[in-house]
Amino acid sequence: MPDFNQQIIDEFRANGGSVETAGFGRGLVLVHHRGARSGTERVNPLAAVRTSPDTWLLAASAAGSDKNPDWYHNLLAHPETVIETPEDGAVDVHVTELEGDARDAGWARFTAMSEGFKGYEAKTSRVIPVLELTRR
Repeated sequence: MPDFNQQIIDEFRANGGSVETAGFGRGLVLVHHRGARSGTERVNPLAAVRTSPDTWLLAASAAGSDKNPDWYHNLLAHPETVIETPEDGAVDVHVTELEGDARDAGWARFTAMSEGFKGYEAKTSRVIPVLELTRR
């Protein structure tokens, strides 16, 4: 997976945020995060839903795994971070986990965007977290 992620990151940066691999188009952001325990800097390409000029949503789906992805824990531990977007380049953001109705509404945006997210939800018994990233 790290090689695939690096390929996506390289393509994103080389093409102004457009990624033709796997048909991602301009639907990704590059999320910078620091290890919750290690402090190691990392970057992950993730599908995002932009809800306003200053707000993006991420779904911690982990492809339907029964555990949350590492980046989810890292972002909660270090909520002040940076994302790279197709439209705005590098953006400083603050991360908040959505709960209740706000989480459900955010998740509905992902399932409306892609059947894949419905499949992820069917594969796991956990409630898939949705994070809101707001421009700082």
